[in-house]
Amino acid sequence: MNLTKKTNRSKLRKKLILLGVALGLTGLLSACGSNGDKAASADEQVTVKIGILKNVTHAPGFVALKNGYFQDEFGKNAKIEVTAFDNGSDFSTAIATNQIDLGYVGPGPAINQYLKSKNFRIIAGSNNGGAVLIAGKEAGISSVKDLVGKTVAIPTKGSTNEISLRLLLQQEGLKVTTDKSGVQIITRAPADTLVAMRQKEVDATLIPEPWGTQMVEEGSGVVLVDWDKIPPNDGNYPLTILMASDKFLKDHRDLAKGAIKANEEGIDFIKQHPDDSYAIISDELKELSGKGMDAKLIKAALDHLNLTEDVDLDVIKTMAKVSFDAGYIKGIDDESQVDLSQFYDPSVLDEAKKDK
Repeated sequence: MNLTKKTNRSKLRKKLILLGVALGLTGLLSACGSNGDKAASADEQVTVKIGILKNVTHAPGFVALKNGYFQDEFGKNAKIEVTAFDNGSDFSTAIATNQIDLGYVGPGPAINQYLKSKNFRIIAGSNNGGAVLIAGKEAGISSVKDLVGKTVAIPTKGSTNEISLRLLLQQEGLKVTTDKSGVQIITRAPADTLVAMRQKEVDATLIPEPWGTQMVEEGSGVVLVDWDKIPPNDGNYPLTILMASDKFLKDHRDLAKGAIKANEEGIDFIKQHPDDSYAIISDELKELSGKGMDAKLIKAALDHLNLTEDVDLDVIKTMAKVSFDAGYIKGIDDESQVDLSQFYDPSVLDEAKKDK
């Protein structure tokens, strides 16, 4: 009888010990899950902050937002907040300071900010090309060389359009100056440039579509260099790219891949249903800026774009050199220090393609 009681007590102690070990492991695993696993669970609510410019050249993003592709890829527990920017510099500052998680911007201002903060990167392309060089109809300009002594407007300093303009002038052996001995570059928002061209306050502009087409149609300007001859790479350069912050990539890599898929769906929809895209793009523009756009102008812009999710880093490095030479890259004394080796992370795009 005593032996039986001892045996039972021994079995009970073993069970209690095993139960304690199991509970301890459960607590440990729970702690690891709460502190180390950054991916959103099925029940976790997450807010994704997307930035985009109020330009029709961001059309794939407009379509992806309006058609719900981002929401579908992120899932029902994701809340999307969209911030519209007037220029790429403000966008780049916002993503570097984690005010937004991802979004669309031109490579020019993104390069300049990246070399300061190095905490965001390209995850996919969106479109290439899409800008034209327009000369005033009565400005006496029939070739690029005639720009000497003239004023040429670009949207913002350090923009992708300015980089293209500087490359174009270099090809013709022209210098950028502050007097009439060379070409004078001034900054004007596209809408203001449209007015300035009408009033003959500027002689020419390198500007994203559809502004160029609008100037031609109303008779204030003529195409001096068409979009497929604009450097670098004869129009096949990144004009709009999809960026993500390092923090977002670390915390929500799956959502970043979802953004890439949504971007591709936007590109595919425009290619397969161009006529249906015009109203969608106009509606999103109206929502972001308060004003839509005529379908004819949207078509002109899309016809001058090469929509693609691929990214040519060599072309971006060429653009970075122009930014450095122009003095836009601060805090770096030597061109060899302009390191863009981590600026583009193709692994996220590769994973997104494999997940299809």
